Order: sequence, then structure tokens, then C-alpha cells
Amino acid sequence: MKQTLIAALLCALGSVAHAAGTLKVCAADNEMPYANERGEGFEDRIAEKLAAAMDMKLERVGFSDPRYVVRDLLDKGKCDVMLGVDAGDPRVATTRAYYRSSYVFVTRADFGQEVTGWDSPALQTAHIGVIPGTPAEVMLVQLGRYADSFRYMMSLGGNKAPRNRYVRYDSEKLIRDLAAGEIDVAVAWAPSVARYIKSAATPLKVTQVPAQASKSNGEPVHFHFDTAIAVRKDDQALLARIEAALARSRDDIEGVLRAEGIQILPPNPVAEGNKDSKG
Repeated sequence: MKQTLIAALLCALGSVAHAAGTLKVCAADNEMPYANERGEGFEDRIAEKLAAAMDMKLERVGFSDPRYVVRDLLDKGKCDVMLGVDAGDPRVATTRAYYRSSYVFVTRADFGQEVTGWDSPALQTAHIGVIPGTPAEVMLVQLGRYADSFRYMMSLGGNKAPRNRYVRYDSEKLIRDLAAGEIDVAVAWAPSVARYIKSAATPLKVTQVPAQASKSNGEPVHFHFDTAIAVRKDDQALLARIEAALARSRDDIEGVLRAEGIQILPPNPVAEGNKDSKG
């Protein structure tokens, strides 16, 4: 009974602290189109909607290297909330997904060949651009196209080796190079390229990548993912408040996503957890 009372007291104190009026959100300083230090990303706008729905002031806690955000910022209490995480991420407690989206094949409208799946004949000869470290890179290996795409993939990170450092890969360059004819097919997480597809001067065609492919050993490779909001594992009071705020602000959040050009998929009827990450 004593332990139960202590746990309840701690939970109540946590609620009072958060109710004081500031929602501290971990936010990237240079990770467009998601966020930047000027608040120009779509996740920046979603954070504003969330804070408003919670009747709290938004405080941005910036970071430059996403590899250590949970360890160095969230777990140490320097910020309380992370947007844009994979639903079910085992490092944190996550909300229900606030959107579900997919990877997409993007070609120029005048490309002249259909690309609807990983078995499309065009992928055997086309110059393909993908972001390193994503499920699309895994499939390049399966297609036997990794070696001839390697140099281009490295150019998206400024030809920097990722060993012992964080390399930011430029999704805007991916779409810019596609529009200019330097590559024939781009494969990317749709939210990372939606605004650049919208603003491209060259007409582009977007096709949803099928939900799942397979490696040669039969292991599945997923291409549709749920995106959630994270808090510290022990902050269940804040998690409950965010869940309630998400329900109240769902229309506003979906409005931000649609304005960005992101196709929102129907909710996943079977929660997959964090079997894979979107990269």
C-alpha cells in the first residue's frame, strides 16, 4: 500500500510540473523538412498545434545529432517530448500513431516506364537514388544494384563517411537531381520529400511502395510505418495528456500534414511495434 501511495504521489507531482505551462520539445536544428532552428519544418508546426491543444507554452530544445537525443536530452529531463519517432520505439514510451505513411517511388512524369514495385523491369537499368540506411537501400542490394548506386548515395551526404559521426543525407537534393535528370528513380520516405516534390519545376510522378518486400532469405522489409510522439518511459502522466491532446487536435495535425503534401494512410489495424525503423 505504501509503495502504491508513493507511486501515485510521484505521478501527481509529475502532472503538476507539466501543468505549470511549458512543453519542452526536443527539436532538430537542421533536419528539414521536419524541423530547424527557425521552426520551418512540418514537425515544428505540429509541435505548436500540440502545445496549443494542451494549453501549454512551447519551449524548443535544439539538437544537432539525433543519435544521442534520448540518452542526453530526453532521459536527463532536458526536454520532455520527441515528435516523429517510430511507434513502439523500445527506448521510450510512445503515443498511438498520429499518422501513418509510406515510402514512395518518384519518377519524372515523362520517364516513360512504370515503377510500381521492386520487381518492375525499369529498376534493372534505371539510375536509382536512395537515402543510405533506409529499407530502400536494403532492396538495392537485393536487386543487385547497390554497387552502381553507391557513389550517388554517398553524394547525398556530402561524400562523408558515417563512421563515428552523424551524416545528414539531403532529401531535397535527391528530388532536385531527379527533376534535373541526374537520376531516373528516387525512392524515399514520403514525408521527407513531399514538399520538394510539390515545389519541383519538373512534373513528377509519385507511386506508393508496396507495404512489404522480402530479402532473399525471406526476411520481410517494411515500407509503411506509424509515426508517434515519445516521452520518457516513466512519464505516464504526460503520455496520457498528450494522447488526449492528440485526439483534440487531430484535424489540425492532419491539416499540417496535408498542407505539406504528405499522403496519410489509414491506421494500421494490427500494431507492428518497432520491428523495423523507417531510417
